[in-house]
Amino acid sequence: MTTPVRCTECDGRGWKIVTRRGHAAASRLGMAASAKEDCLHCDGPNQGGALGELFEWEVRITASQGEGLGPCGASPFQATAMDELRKAMRGMPEGAAVRGRIVHSVRDFGALPDDHFRREIFHASLDPAGMVRFTRVAG
Repeated sequence: MTTPVRCTECDGRGWKIVTRRGHAAASRLGMAASAKEDCLHCDGPNQGGALGELFEWEVRITASQGEGLGPCGASPFQATAMDELRKAMRGMPEGAAVRGRIVHSVRDFGALPDDHFRREIFHASLDPAGMVRFTRVAG
């Protein structure tokens, strides 16, 4: 069951689609108010996460004290995440032992990240010539 509703976050410019999935079961459990709302114009309030895929990248730096986290970020596009990781790894000080990784996660509307939907898809290493080499992780 869906109901169009004017969005209050974007001053009525967009319509919210309110979806009550499993409404009959939710009302029996006393959770009927837990409906998902998605505005077609804006992101809405406190979305907790975007719908779709996310590619998180991070650089790990190995030093005499152990391993530390370097630059990191996220992108909805795999190619962008790979470019950002490549740029971050090349920008590390010369002689530093660095490695990187890209983690693919799938998110639902308003859901928090969950390890069940996260999968490491690439390892990255810096070769002696300064080139970043990506190795696909078997899944």
